[in-house]
Amino acid sequence: MQSENHGLLDLYGCHVEALKDEGCLKGWLTEAAQAAGATILGSHFHSFGGEGGVTGVLLLAESHISIHTWPEHGFAAVDAFICGSSELETVRRILQKALQATHSEWTVQRRGSRLA
Repeated sequence: MQSENHGLLDLYGCHVEALKDEGCLKGWLTEAAQAAGATILGSHFHSFGGEGGVTGVLLLAESHISIHTWPEHGFAAVDAFICGSSELETVRRILQKALQATHSEWTVQRRGSRLA
């Protein structure tokens, strides 16, 4: 096993309607995964309806990408666990642009480095 990178992305000032749109969020996560060269094995998304947010995950052969949204705060939390730093950066760039975030915080943690 090679070591993997685990990215945590906090997106602020996001487009509120996008944070409630399960279909758009699933599409953007799918686009990000495909652009990163990941293999999607499955997905599960849930909309809390009305003014509520969405929680969703793409299960990848390479690990996962998940999102949790809070429209009332214009906030989305993304968790991307995938091989390779350039692929991870692709996920960050696509989702930050899609959600029109005005500010973001990006943290990358290397996982499994003792196994490499």
